[in-house]
Amino acid sequence: MAERAQRQPYPTDLSDAEWQRIEPYLPAPKPGGRPRVHSLREILNALFYIVRSGCTWRMLPHDLPPWKTVYHYFRLWRKDGTWERIHSALREEVRVAAGREPEPSAAILDSQSVKTTETPGIRGYDAAKKVNGRKRHLLVDTLGLLLMVIVHAANIQDRDGAKLLLEKAQGRFPRLRLIWADGGYAGKLIDWVKSFCHWVLEIVKRSDAVKGFQVLPHRWVVERTFGWLGRYRRLSKDYEGLPENSEAMIYIAMIHLMLRRLGRQPQPAMV
Repeated sequence: MAERAQRQPYPTDLSDAEWQRIEPYLPAPKPGGRPRVHSLREILNALFYIVRSGCTWRMLPHDLPPWKTVYHYFRLWRKDGTWERIHSALREEVRVAAGREPEPSAAILDSQSVKTTETPGIRGYDAAKKVNGRKRHLLVDTLGLLLMVIVHAANIQDRDGAKLLLEKAQGRFPRLRLIWADGGYAGKLIDWVKSFCHWVLEIVKRSDAVKGFQVLPHRWVVERTFGWLGRYRRLSKDYEGLPENSEAMIYIAMIHLMLRRLGRQPQPAMV
């Protein structure tokens, strides 16, 4: 708190209510070793600043913790699964606050192709979208909250990318029964999802009789999620060397978004 009091706040900083929401899910300090110089709240403030503003690590403002320290926590928590654990816990909170069950029974699947930069790393050319870069495959619930993300080269077909995503999601969502997707996922994938994952993949098709823009049932939900992510400038392109870092950045953006939503909710009473 003293660190934050010594500087002017940024719009991305955690409020007291948001900090109270996320603090219980942060890893406890390990016994022994040197005490922390920078608070975890300031580390998170720095990470939210990066993903929302789109700045590079080395351009992190000097009144925030040093970029090497911030990157250390970003990398450490990616490798040990902390970002995914925090994200899952907050998603359950948001769903319960919205009057839903903690775990979803239905989901929506879609992908987004984004350009990469000169940063080394895997990439490919998506001939359909005419994009040289990577694909973000998202599985979201009916509220648009992220369930699972996987980032891969853009030249991998949607059906093959969906298999990578759904294999990763298998066993994590016990209530999940139904997944909606667009026509790009039709074909053999439907049978594969039923036999391998024991879920129903339902294709939502656009009517050929309708000209121009058409809002399709269920599919608009994941498009809105892509819109939410578009507000975070670090995600305007894929700037990361590793696809795992790209996935972590998406989880961080969704964590920030959910904290903003939960920060407007009253804190539950302790019993």
